[in-house]
Amino acid sequence: MVPPTRIPAAFLALSLALMGSSCQIPSATTQPIPPGVTRGADGSLSYDTVAPSGPRDTISFWDGSAGDGPPRIHLSRAEQTAYFFRGSHLVGKSWLSTGDASHQTPAGKFTILQKNKWHKSSRYGAAVDSAGNVVVAELDKKKDPLPPGTQYEGAKVTNFMRLTWDGVGMHAGFLPGYPASHGCIRMPMQMSEHFFNAVELGTPVTVD
Repeated sequence: MVPPTRIPAAFLALSLALMGSSCQIPSATTQPIPPGVTRGADGSLSYDTVAPSGPRDTISFWDGSAGDGPPRIHLSRAEQTAYFFRGSHLVGKSWLSTGDASHQTPAGKFTILQKNKWHKSSRYGAAVDSAGNVVVAELDKKKDPLPPGTQYEGAKVTNFMRLTWDGVGMHAGFLPGYPASHGCIRMPMQMSEHFFNAVELGTPVTVD
């Protein structure tokens, strides 16, 4: 058997690429934090950033108008846009990144089940060592084993507005310009603030 230290780096990189990003390999060495994830002053991991090199947001706006009725939201996966209405009046739009091909955001009629400004994911996050170093940068707690000596750290998803009890919701997040989430609906931070402050428990949300 060839010792691991003698495996050519180019061969290892190609092998990992072919296996896909969803396959996690326990490692004793730390990994860099992936794009769109930051570590805050308190040490927590967060998906609250917009891709520095991503496309410019030309969709979002919020006018704060009172409207003529209760709030409701329409999310279009095809347009990657959320529309916020009060009655018949459109008071805001938000750019989105919904679920990718392997984790599609479900279509249907929902309501806001929960609001949690400082929510942390119970499923998606990272494996960190005792010093807080990231060992596995993107981990699905239901599928990926924790490497020895590490613990799970859920990703922080600010302004979380829950749509399903199995984890789908709207929140501030990484926006690369295409569907890229694990099923949630990512929004720019400012727009997630507007939506979070304006919705109530029970606010209807339609996803198509």
